[in-house]
Amino acid sequence: MDRSPLSVVVAGGGTAGHIEPALALADAVKRLRPDARVTALGTARGLETTLVPKRGYALELVPPVPLPRKPSKDLLALPWRVLRSVRRTRQVLKQVEADVVVGFGGYVALPAYLAARMPGTRMPVVVHEANASAGIANKVGARHAAAVAAAVPGSGLDARVIGMPLRRAITTLDREALRAKARAHFGLDPQAPTLLVFGGSQGARSLNEAVAAAAGPLARAGIGVLHAHGPKNTVDVAPVPGRPPYVAVPYLERMDLAYAAADLAICRSGAMTVAEVSAVGLPAIYVPLPHGNGEQRLNALPVVEQGGGEIVEDADLTAERVVELVVPLLTSGERLSAMSVAARRTGHADADETLARMVLDAVAGTRGDER
Repeated sequence: MDRSPLSVVVAGGGTAGHIEPALALADAVKRLRPDARVTALGTARGLETTLVPKRGYALELVPPVPLPRKPSKDLLALPWRVLRSVRRTRQVLKQVEADVVVGFGGYVALPAYLAARMPGTRMPVVVHEANASAGIANKVGARHAAAVAAAVPGSGLDARVIGMPLRRAITTLDREALRAKARAHFGLDPQAPTLLVFGGSQGARSLNEAVAAAAGPLARAGIGVLHAHGPKNTVDVAPVPGRPPYVAVPYLERMDLAYAAADLAICRSGAMTVAEVSAVGLPAIYVPLPHGNGEQRLNALPVVEQGGGEIVEDADLTAERVVELVVPLLTSGERLSAMSVAARRTGHADADETLARMVLDAVAGTRGDER
């Protein structure tokens, strides 16, 4: 019976929403099987070139395969791009002696699924869909997958709903215990109710403009603000003497401390954002992206329906609306506490390990490994 070290390839490059759950799964696999070898697939232009090595995993680059949403000249080049990427991915799978491919969608998932099914490299595939509406790559991968998981119901896949795999630094976060340290780290008022504002790694202009314009009324209401505006943006807010500070930063390196410092968030509703914010029990005002297929609104709905947040459409987010929503929430401890409990109730703190066991089961079915 084969007892060589387990080799797992994760495919989830491009955005943090694809990479972070892949890395959380990698961490869980290593906890269950310390001898396992995990290799990440990515592209030269994705965030994975920074995030993957920082977490201690090997990264192999493959040509990206962006899937056009509409008919265009890019669609004509798609077959060649797929073929080239599948060839390179197949080389990687053979090189690392892969036992299983775990895909999370994105530019490298489709070639990984196809390469894993080819004669000579045939191996089980496990798919995880993060969004409320599955993408094309995961729809293709799910057709012949050994197991399919989803973060939320209604993805369009025949999937086991397990939640989003998250870092243990998030799922084990004790916000109350870290609050004093977190507020000191960012230079926030230690006692004032605090609003966290972030629009993803690049920020969000509509969030930046609306909240910055509400800075005066928020300060006069005794509310502090921690605002990550994005590295390419700026926020110019005049301090209000004697009131809690408005702290603006380009990027949050320590999201765990940002969550701990905050009592309420205003944020987008990408799948990863919703999963993290709900997992730590942080009430939120979700502002879905105004374009795309509406999946961001669908991502936030389960949390909102349970009472853990509210949805405000991007076009409706004005300074007046921010003040109208935020001030009553942050001055009502009882309502915030109820929202926090509701938000945490929708989370899945053990999704990383659940998915890891699904992966190990898929491998055991082909090579007889014990978990």
